[in-house]
Amino acid sequence: MFSKACEYGIRASIFIATKSSEGIRVGIKDVAKEIDSPEPFTAKIMQILTKAGIIYSAKGVGGGFEVSKEALKSIKLIQIVDAIDGNTIYKGCGIGLKECSEIHPCPVHNQFKKIRELLLAMLTNTTLEELALGVNAGDYYLKIFNKTE
Repeated sequence: MFSKACEYGIRASIFIATKSSEGIRVGIKDVAKEIDSPEPFTAKIMQILTKAGIIYSAKGVGGGFEVSKEALKSIKLIQIVDAIDGNTIYKGCGIGLKECSEIHPCPVHNQFKKIRELLLAMLTNTTLEELALGVNAGDYYLKIFNKTE
């Protein structure tokens, strides 16, 4: 549903938020490792998120990525998706037609419209803070380990 970059961006944002809530900044190597993403690709995603004002980047000794405690409460998932993928996921055609509308619907238009509306509501109402708190509490996981790990 989301592009791979957007999936990584969401995971990276949540990971950074979990560490920020503990007062810890994280480096690009740690982010890439935690979200199972190649480091150069992760760096590009982090540039996008930093430019969008979602993630803060501090350079130098003690630097790294963080989200302020105030921002944790206000950043919504929709901001991350918009920064990386734009709004096509909840505005575009379900099967990728260039022209699909109420007047000229594609075969899945009516069913997909309901899904888009639910997705938009979830992205608009879900904060980075609630996801980070869920990960920190052990309710959610960013990484699933094999039985041997």
